[in-house]
Amino acid sequence: MSIKSGSSRAVIVRVEESVLLAIFADIHANRQAFSACLDFARAHGAERMICLGDYVGYGADPEWTVETVMGLVDNGVMAVRGNHDNAVGTVSETMNAEAQAAIEWTRGRLSAAQRRFLAELPLTLREDDRLYVHSEASSPAKWRYVQNRSDAALSISATNAHATFCGHIHRPALYSMSAAAKMTSFVPTSGVPVQLLGGRRWLAVLGSVGQPRDGNPAASFAMFDTGSREITYCRVPYDAEAAANRIRENGLPPWLAERLLVGR
Repeated sequence: MSIKSGSSRAVIVRVEESVLLAIFADIHANRQAFSACLDFARAHGAERMICLGDYVGYGADPEWTVETVMGLVDNGVMAVRGNHDNAVGTVSETMNAEAQAAIEWTRGRLSAAQRRFLAELPLTLREDDRLYVHSEASSPAKWRYVQNRSDAALSISATNAHATFCGHIHRPALYSMSAAAKMTSFVPTSGVPVQLLGGRRWLAVLGSVGQPRDGNPAASFAMFDTGSREITYCRVPYDAEAAANRIRENGLPPWLAERLLVGR
């Protein structure tokens, strides 16, 4: 493939056919970004979609985002829960002041059915030789960040999956571990497919759809070909100013709007 530009137990799904997956993480109630990524994925042949959590928080369109994800799940999309999703129904979840303000605002916007949907999402899903999780595999409910090889090794060692896909840090990265436990890591280049070779186990950290933090404001997600085992990280420009204006209009912390324009 080439493209240019709640429970803590794993739920196991067996899917034998080769398919092209679009994998999204950290949408964060950014309607403009998620719409652009969905359009891009469909235009480039995505056959199925996977959602890795944090559908709400920070952004100004939580109702639309959760309703959209609910509709996708009704049509067979796999989705896991993120820490911001968890915080909607868990007042003890601690966050920084801006994130907390956004979550408290979000609670008042979501319907009971939408809140229940978020609360009932699993923390992990297993499909064939792939594991999907929001944060990392060793302790999904602790919401640890994968920021270096040591963090990645902890996650990879916690599962026998050939490839684990996660989000949470809002910056793309790829890690792998050899049979001798030797680690490699690199930042993938957008639009350049990487084959997740056998003989190694992999952790693919996705960038963020709705709030990138790697200095590039374009929305980020990935596509994965289950036959060739190629992953391609994608960047999709979108109307970030419109998303920022929605944040300002709703009285959310100004930095949540400003950071969208600089990818920080």
